[in-house]
Amino acid sequence: MTHPLIPALRPLLAAEASAAAHGSGTDPGDLEQAVWLRLLERMDAADPPADPATWLRAAVASEARLTRRTAEREVAYATEPADDADADPEQRALRADRDRTLYAAVRRLPGRCPGLMAALLSPKDLTYREIAGELGMSQGSLGPERSRCLGCLRRMLAAEVAAPAPRGRER
Repeated sequence: MTHPLIPALRPLLAAEASAAAHGSGTDPGDLEQAVWLRLLERMDAADPPADPATWLRAAVASEARLTRRTAEREVAYATEPADDADADPEQRALRADRDRTLYAAVRRLPGRCPGLMAALLSPKDLTYREIAGELGMSQGSLGPERSRCLGCLRRMLAAEVAAPAPRGRER
């Protein structure tokens, strides 16, 4: 059942988010999603805003500021964090084998997961904003989608790992 406040606030939120997104350089859908979440959390706490329209405008402005500050702090790494240039040949071969296994599993993932995981694993070290733009999805959807894809990848890779010998003893 939809709360009567939601349909009444939808046009106002869309307009406010669109205006704030332009100034903060974020996606209006991301702002809307964040504000809806804030409102629903507040409703769950049985603390509805006294003046919903004023509260909504303040929440959109707050989320836009938060998004802008977060984007300003994002800095790309100068080098790969786990650079293995100094690794010996055996370590490089093991890593290459592990990478082949990982990328093969990523390609077999369902739906949008292969594209999302490839973007996350990219050596370009893309930000969430860049990945969202590349995949044509809202930035706020990346986290939940990433979690779902990682869970699927985890299950897929666990199934490929050799089972231990009987009673857990290795031979």
